[in-house]
Amino acid sequence: MLLRENEKILKVYRHHPTPFVLSMLKVIAGSFPFFILLYFMKDSVSSGTFWGLHVLIFVIFSLILIYKALMYWLDRLIVTNIRIVHVDWKYLTIRNEYEADLNDIQDIITKEKGFLSHFWVFDYGEFKLQTASNRSIIFFDQAPDPEGIRQFVYSLKPNNR
Repeated sequence: MLLRENEKILKVYRHHPTPFVLSMLKVIAGSFPFFILLYFMKDSVSSGTFWGLHVLIFVIFSLILIYKALMYWLDRLIVTNIRIVHVDWKYLTIRNEYEADLNDIQDIITKEKGFLSHFWVFDYGEFKLQTASNRSIIFFDQAPDPEGIRQFVYSLKPNNR
């Protein structure tokens, strides 16, 4: 993302940490059946092979955790004084950037998880921004405090000043 002339980054939003932690726990829980299977195979393989397979499974699941952490860290919603940019990493090699000028914003729709969203741990949801062409140009899921982001963006719109 290149900044335009006289453009300043005001805020950067990343995905909420709760869904990230839950996905990490799923990956860790998914590794347990492999270690249990190895435990039952310990009498049928040599000691070196047994420990080598443990290391291999550990390395594979560690790489999956690192990949998920990178996707979490690289995805972001950037709010500047001129526009909003969503940097969306599909894979480690594919990145999409969506942007909308503050002047073109028509509507912002947010969704949260009901009563539980009053607690910080569950205060995440969807942030959808629509422009004058009435098509959704930015969709940021697992947004931390989507209503807060909406209010911040509306406070920046030029016709609201």
